[in-house]
Amino acid sequence: MSGWDDLYPLPMLPSWVPGAAAGIISLHLMQKLLFPYFWADLRYLMKVLMCGLRLEMYRLQGKIVTVLDKFVKLAEKQPHKPFLIYEGKVHTYRDVDRRSNRVAQVFLHHGALKKGDTVALLMGNEPDFIHVWFGLAKLGCVVAFLNFNVRSRSLLHCVMSCEPKILVVGADLLGTLEEILPNLQKDISVWIMTKDSAFPSVHTLLDKIEAASEDPVPVNQRSADNLKSSALYIFTSGTTGLPKAAVISHMQVLKGAAGLWAFGAAAEDIIYVTLPLYHSAASLLGIGGCIELGATCVLKKKFSASQFWSDCKKYNVTVIQYIGELCRYLCSQPVKEGEKNHKVRLAVGNGVRNDVWREFLDRFGTVKICEFYGATEGNICFMNHTGKIGSVGRTSFFYKLFFPFDLIKYDFQKDEPIRNKHGWCEKVKKGEAGLLISKVNAKNPFFGYAGNKKHTEKKLLSGVFKKGDLYFNTGDLMVQDHENFLYFWDRIGDTFRWKGENVATTEVSDVIVMLDFIQEANVYGVSVPDHEGKAGMASLILKQNTSLDLEQMYKQVVTYLPSYACPLFLRVQEKMESTGTFKQQKFQLVDEGFNPSTITDPLYFLDKSKKAYVLLTKEVYEKILSGKMKL
Repeated sequence: MSGWDDLYPLPMLPSWVPGAAAGIISLHLMQKLLFPYFWADLRYLMKVLMCGLRLEMYRLQGKIVTVLDKFVKLAEKQPHKPFLIYEGKVHTYRDVDRRSNRVAQVFLHHGALKKGDTVALLMGNEPDFIHVWFGLAKLGCVVAFLNFNVRSRSLLHCVMSCEPKILVVGADLLGTLEEILPNLQKDISVWIMTKDSAFPSVHTLLDKIEAASEDPVPVNQRSADNLKSSALYIFTSGTTGLPKAAVISHMQVLKGAAGLWAFGAAAEDIIYVTLPLYHSAASLLGIGGCIELGATCVLKKKFSASQFWSDCKKYNVTVIQYIGELCRYLCSQPVKEGEKNHKVRLAVGNGVRNDVWREFLDRFGTVKICEFYGATEGNICFMNHTGKIGSVGRTSFFYKLFFPFDLIKYDFQKDEPIRNKHGWCEKVKKGEAGLLISKVNAKNPFFGYAGNKKHTEKKLLSGVFKKGDLYFNTGDLMVQDHENFLYFWDRIGDTFRWKGENVATTEVSDVIVMLDFIQEANVYGVSVPDHEGKAGMASLILKQNTSLDLEQMYKQVVTYLPSYACPLFLRVQEKMESTGTFKQQKFQLVDEGFNPSTITDPLYFLDKSKKAYVLLTKEVYEKILSGKMKL
């Protein structure tokens, strides 16, 4: 060996190098031990800052760039790239741009619309939803997305609350239109996506689109005055009452569209959207996200668990969107060979349970679950950029500088935040559930709801920690652990979540008490094993000398309520308990659930196979728990 040393002498390292190397290794180990998420947090924070800096640069240049502006640019830059794939048919960026131009031309010449007018859109998932949305946006209109599950009185309320000049209805929703048409205000012009109309004074749109010019309308028609001006109305149940039209600004659309990019999606990705487009998750995160990336969207009319993975393979899907129920449905499908044989790498959404999360990963392969939290109308968002199972995201000192929020103590009996003797709210300790509130300021504004200032004011808390401060009340209870991960715990108020939708209990009870044999209805959500969210249950007090008419009850709820809001369980009581402030007592009822072995009151179950409410026996109860009875 000495011969080799003579021929190739090793260079002597400076004396400080081993010490420096040891120091670096020690720092690295300390960082791993004390700050294990430092680099992941830093990367995520840099992305958030990049979004903010981009908007600030546009502002300094005197430019206002909206998501629609980005789409039009992409149609020029990559005209032949597929933007939408629907039922096997490809719609390129140029195709969608030109057809949306046709829609804009129709309403420019026939609709008497002006910039700032509102148009309500009642359509299912189809390319023309996007064509109409973009076409109206090119005229500078505010587009209100209506939930097609909402029926009759509730739908009429939604239409009236956003005060549209025009209502556009899809060809497959003419039956829903027929229910509200007699009571619709005469000054609302109705257009249907057909070539012929059987309704008097209802305009057809499809024939006019096909005859219209593809020329773009003047750019100044769509140009936004500022990013805080309204772009959309998206309906949300909030925490009480009928659906409310959340005002979505151009700034919020831009923030929503950046979500897929923030999770690591790219222009080469193919995104599979099966959620309804009237939801912000599909429209802002899904369609808006595709535009932000310049990517391709595979749009599905309706989610199908049996076709999901075959579609992903067929279209080479790499990014999917989910809600918790969707993941559970996929996991409950029979196991098939080759289930991991797909290209999906990211799954973006919210509401997935821990056990379903683990099962999904075990069964369907190396898919990164990207859970996030964000209320449609809210000014706060969390993103689980680390993939921690069960968490909706992480916070840090730096994140709270840009997005100040707190978790405060809440009185469940009084249904309000707890205030100390000085009148201030108090923060919960780590590991305790608290009401999530987010500070309202110039950088994180709250735009409220259209048509009702009271609803907007009710969502704000003032004088929280000091005089004059203002916070948005999310209505959600969260837990922050000692590693600063955040977990969704429950909702407050008269709302529960089922089938991925918020159900307002007051809306359900209002429909039930319309029946002449019902004195009072107390609606709440109950947990069902192996199901996301809570199933609807109604405790009923009958009027004197009347009996429960189950046939009438079934007919009432399916006619006036969305399917997800129909109570699955009924309980007939002789007396309704109330709180000290005369509110209906729900907590004990929620805890007691729907077990006929422990509840002596008569119980009934909505058997969808029989299209009727049936007596909830121990046998039926066991079938529900075992999953043999579908909910």
